[in-house]
Amino acid sequence: MKNVNAIAIGGFDGMHVGHQKLFERLGEGGAVVVIETGYANLTPKQSRAFHTDLPLYYYELETIRHLDGEGFVAKLSADFPALAKIVVGYDFHFGKDRKYSFDDLRQLFKGEVEVVDEVKIDGDSVHSHKIRAKLQIGDILGANRFLGYNYSVVGKHISGQGLGKKELFATVNIDVSGYLLPKEGVYASLVRVNDEEHFNPAVSFIGHRVSTDGTFAVESHLLDVTVEDVEKIELSFVAFIRNNQKFETLELLKEAIAEDIVIAKKKSQRLSL
Repeated sequence: MKNVNAIAIGGFDGMHVGHQKLFERLGEGGAVVVIETGYANLTPKQSRAFHTDLPLYYYELETIRHLDGEGFVAKLSADFPALAKIVVGYDFHFGKDRKYSFDDLRQLFKGEVEVVDEVKIDGDSVHSHKIRAKLQIGDILGANRFLGYNYSVVGKHISGQGLGKKELFATVNIDVSGYLLPKEGVYASLVRVNDEEHFNPAVSFIGHRVSTDGTFAVESHLLDVTVEDVEKIELSFVAFIRNNQKFETLELLKEAIAEDIVIAKKKSQRLSL
């Protein structure tokens, strides 16, 4: 913290294109201060670090929410002794009961305060809650445009039914607790295994296995590649293919998955960011 001379402050769940506009104003010696509310589910916990090269520092909301405006600015000045510039969004509020705005920050902080205007795409303002809403209706393309990257979740490889490898198509199953999951259904996707440099195209399923045992799963079938000793998986969503649906036989389910694979190959090649 000693050499940081500029910071951007906010919740930054999603690290979306609006957030990136704040980061662009920092320059050399800049850092990001994340107010961690515990409700982040687009980029929970330290996963925000995947989307910036800037150093990140976390303030737990519970430890600062009692501070008034003067107390909050005093803490920033103590934690970042070289601080000369603060960058915030147009809707930034801080201090006890979110009582203070960027106008108060300008009065209380002796250095520069830069306020970044609302960011819009096709006339629609970019906000994390809108990205969540798009994911929940399966609008992956819309969510990805607001994010500036393909929405991704990261988790550990877990055991699945074992049915796919025997009767259908082999899949890797993922524990992605902490992340907001898109609408139940089938997606064209990209999968990275064990922090490898490259992503593999895949067809992924999220939802209850209504055609088999009814359990909830997040699973991916990697296209044109077989992987062994999988521990960690990053699943990146490219496009929605179809809703979750029940098939009366495993043969009908297998035929549907085969069609999904064809679609996923085309969409992953055309739409991957």
